[in-house]
Amino acid sequence: MSPVIKIHPMEEFKARSRAVLNDVAQQKNFRGAMDFLQAKRRAQFPDREELEGLRDLGAAIRRYSLAHLPRLLEQLEANLTANGVQVHWAQTPDEANAIALSIAQRVKARSVIKGKSMVSEEVEFNHAMQAAGIEAIESDMGEYIVQLAGEKPSHIIMPAIHKTKQDIAKLFAKELPGVAYTEDVDALIQIGRRVLRRQFAEADIGLSGVNFCVAETGTLCLVENEGNGRMCTTVPRVHIAITGIEKVVEKLEHVPPLYSLLSRSATGQAVTTYFNLISGARKPGEKDGPEEVHLILLDNGRTQAYADEELRATLQCIRCGACMNHCPVYARIGGHAYGTTYPGPIGAIISPHLLGLESTYPLAFASTLCGACGEVCPVKIPIPEILVRLRNEAQTHPDSDEASLVGSGAARSVSGTAVWSVWAQVYSRLGLYRLASWFMSRGRALSPTEQGAWTRSRTPLVPAAKRLRDLLKDRKP
Repeated sequence: MSPVIKIHPMEEFKARSRAVLNDVAQQKNFRGAMDFLQAKRRAQFPDREELEGLRDLGAAIRRYSLAHLPRLLEQLEANLTANGVQVHWAQTPDEANAIALSIAQRVKARSVIKGKSMVSEEVEFNHAMQAAGIEAIESDMGEYIVQLAGEKPSHIIMPAIHKTKQDIAKLFAKELPGVAYTEDVDALIQIGRRVLRRQFAEADIGLSGVNFCVAETGTLCLVENEGNGRMCTTVPRVHIAITGIEKVVEKLEHVPPLYSLLSRSATGQAVTTYFNLISGARKPGEKDGPEEVHLILLDNGRTQAYADEELRATLQCIRCGACMNHCPVYARIGGHAYGTTYPGPIGAIISPHLLGLESTYPLAFASTLCGACGEVCPVKIPIPEILVRLRNEAQTHPDSDEASLVGSGAARSVSGTAVWSVWAQVYSRLGLYRLASWFMSRGRALSPTEQGAWTRSRTPLVPAAKRLRDLLKDRKP
C-alpha cells in the first residue's frame, strides 16, 4: 500500500490549481460528475416550497443545537455513559490520536478497520496508528481506493470522485496481489469487497465517524450506503467513534429532517441504504456487537468558530457536499488543489479554524462569490458572507479590534497597506480625487501592460481619455 501523501494547505496552491486546469481529461471528468450530482439533487427536490420549508427547519434545528451546545454536550456525555459508552474529550488532533492509541494498546490491537470518517482524516488517524505499528485499513470503497493510491480524499462524500474506472483498474492490478486488470465496474467492486471482508473479521478495533449525536437518548447516528459502517461498528470487539463537538442535537425527532436533507443533498437519494443507531456496547445475552464502545469528541478549533456569533454558522454544516457540487471553482480544480481535509466552499470557511487563518486564507479568495453554495446549503449557512468576513480578517491589522481569529492579518502586507491607505486618502478628499483623476486621464499612455493576476486572463486596465466630469462639461445645454 502506498504511503499517504501529506499536503500542507497553502504550499503551491496556485500551482496545483493550474495543473488541474491544464488537465483536459480531468476537467471533463469533474464537470460530468458535478452535472450528474446536481441533476440528482434537483430530482429529489421537485417542489421548491417543500425544499425551502425543509431547509428552514434544518437550519432552525442546527441553530438551536448550537445555541445550547454546552448543555447538550453534557447531557450527551451523561446519557452515553449511562448506556455504557465511554466518552473522551480531545482539544487537538494529537490528543484525539493519543486517546485512540491508548485504547488500542490496552486491548493489544494489531489492526483497525475504518468506516468513513472525515474527522479521522482531519486528525490524520492513519498516520498515528501506522507510526505505532498498528495497521489502519479504510473500508469505504472510495476511501480504500485513495488509501491504496497514497492520496487524500478529494470530496467529502465521494473520496475518489477524481478517479476513472481505468485509474482504479490500474491501481488494483498494481497494488493487490493476484488481481488481473479489468475495467468492469462490478468486478472491481467485488475485488474490493473480497479484500475488505477478511479485514472486518480480523480487525481488533472498528473506527467510525458520527453524523448526529442525540443528547436525550445517548445515541450515535451513522449514515452510509455500503454496509461497511455497520460492519465496523459491530464485528470488531472494540468500536471507537470520533466526531466534532458540533454534531450534537437535542432530540431524536430532530434527526429525520436533517437526515432527509443530508441524503437528498449529498447523493440525490431519498434515503441512504443504511441508517445505524448505536446506543451502547453488547449486553449480556446478546450475540453480536462490540464489547466496548468509545466516543471521542474533538474540538480542534471549533470553539473558536463557536465563540463568534457570525462564524458560528459554519458549525451548522451536516457534511453533505452540496456546496462543492455546485461551486464553479471546485468543479474546475477539484479537492486536492485545496490541500485541506475539507475542500470547496465549506473547507474555505472551516479550515481557518482547524489550521489557522495564516495557512488557509487564500481559500477564502478562491471563490467567485456567486452565491451558489449558499443557495443550495441544506441548513442555510451564509457561506458567501463568511468568505467575505474571512477575507477582511486576513487583511486586517492583527492588533486591531476587528482581528478575532488565529492568524488574522496573514494577508496584510506593507505595500498593500500603503496602496489602500493612499486610495482612502484620495477618495475621501474631493480636491485630491479631482487632481488624481486628471493626472490619470492625461497619463493613460503610461499605464502598465502587466497588472498582476488581472492581466493573466483580462486586458489591461487603462483610464479613460476624459473624466466623467469633463464629458459633462463638454455636453451642450
